Amino acid sequence: MRIRRRQVLSGSAAGAVSLAAGGLAAPAIAANDPIKIGYLPALTGPSSSTGVGINRGVQLGIEAINKAGGVNGRQLELISRDTQSDPTKAVNAVSELTQRQKVAMIFGPVNSGEALAATPLIARDKVPMLHPCWVDELIDVKKYPMAYRQAPTNTQIGGGANHYVVDVLKLKKVAVISDTTGYGTASVNTYVPMLKAKGAEVVYTNHIDAANPDLKPEMLRMQSAGAQVIMPWSVNAGFLSRILNTRGGMGWDVPVVGQTTLGSGQTKALLEKPEYWNKVYSNNFRKCCYVNGKLEPKTAEYLDRLKAAKIEFADTLLWWVALGWDGANLMADVFKNGGTKADDIVGYMNKVKGWPGIYGTVTWTPEQHNGFPDSEVVMCEVNSLKDGAFNIAPGYAS
Repeated sequence: MRIRRRQVLSGSAAGAVSLAAGGLAAPAIAANDPIKIGYLPALTGPSSSTGVGINRGVQLGIEAINKAGGVNGRQLELISRDTQSDPTKAVNAVSELTQRQKVAMIFGPVNSGEALAATPLIARDKVPMLHPCWVDELIDVKKYPMAYRQAPTNTQIGGGANHYVVDVLKLKKVAVISDTTGYGTASVNTYVPMLKAKGAEVVYTNHIDAANPDLKPEMLRMQSAGAQVIMPWSVNAGFLSRILNTRGGMGWDVPVVGQTTLGSGQTKALLEKPEYWNKVYSNNFRKCCYVNGKLEPKTAEYLDRLKAAKIEFADTLLWWVALGWDGANLMADVFKNGGTKADDIVGYMNKVKGWPGIYGTVTWTPEQHNGFPDSEVVMCEVNSLKDGAFNIAPGYAS
């Protein structure tokens, strides 16, 4: 399911949360006109694995909301532009969505590299923005007063991974690498000082071109430096699979701990041997993990709904789809309870507390537009993949 141009979707019930605000005067609209949402997924390009999964949840959520009657009698109209994993294309789409289409809100971009480029322009045009990107700098209530995050920050993600490496696996010599995207470089720059503060020794670090076909020289440098664990940060499935294939080909039996795309179906499909997924632990979220073999009841019910809708999981993850579903329902709840004017949207979003999503719980205040709780950021065992979800990694209390 891909949205390439303007597309009206139909769908069922809304959730409950809120979004950001601003101060542009809204044009007069009829009470039954569709509510326009600008949407900036990466559906193609090297960083599209996240966007493809999120898009399935967004589409299903919007469809369900509209089938149930929409929001206060109005349908939601999703105006989508594929960023193609390219910050320049995301920037070009912003002006069209905010100035020509005059959307009430923007969901996305869904990758941090594109969001870093697009967020200042969305803020300039005073359009509320909801996004799932992790880079810390994307939320700043003074610079971007209408931007809200429904996901954890990079600091939370790195904190969860670093805790697992140092405190659970008890490993001290770490190699930290990334691709050269905005997300990758920001992650390494954030996580290396955090590791050092925990007493770990970062024996190797580098930003590597994700298109590099031969990673063995880099891996040999990590090995000779004495690395006991590799921590890669990228959303590029090809890059991550080459790390795992090279480690396997070298017979280097060290854990790999890092970004959630390590566990995606796209990464799995590129592995030379299934066992190369052993001893690999990726970021995940408690609500979308199996604990003692079971998902939370609400998550299990949602998974049944996805199966009934024939949502494909071979190339995606449950939490990506759930995140898109939550985003659609969050926006619907904002419009239902706060209205469609920017200032009213912001006013409502600033009061959201404990919104119970499938992907995660969200709370915002006027001073804090990061909404994800630390306790829901966990690690998982990627070789336990089943229906897009994983077992929570060993070492967590159930």
